[in-house]
Amino acid sequence: QVQLVESGGGLVQPGGSLRLSCSFSGNSVNANAMSWYRQTPGKQRELVASISGGGATSYAPTVKGRFTISGDSAQSTVYLQMNSLKPEDTAVYYCGVNIILTWYWGQGTQVTVSS
Repeated sequence: QVQLVESGGGLVQPGGSLRLSCSFSGNSVNANAMSWYRQTPGKQRELVASISGGGATSYAPTVKGRFTISGDSAQSTVYLQMNSLKPEDTAVYYCGVNIILTWYWGQGTQVTVSS
């Protein structure tokens, strides 16, 4: 059973930075893709950033230029560097990994951007 553990969330002032980390275990093969999603109450989970096993990245327009996803599927780790944070970035952030066409999810970490 693949398990994911996220860390790095917290409270930060607007304009500040946070780095989210996700490590996963229990997989016998490398992940095809690793992603970060976020969700606020009453809204659907939205894709924030994704990185393929080959290293190609993509971002939601709302975070492009401010957030950077990185990771190593062989090392089973993925990170999200978040800079210039805005109050609208407040959400629960989830790490997701795709292994043999199945998505696995972490428990989520709260990010709150507020003065």
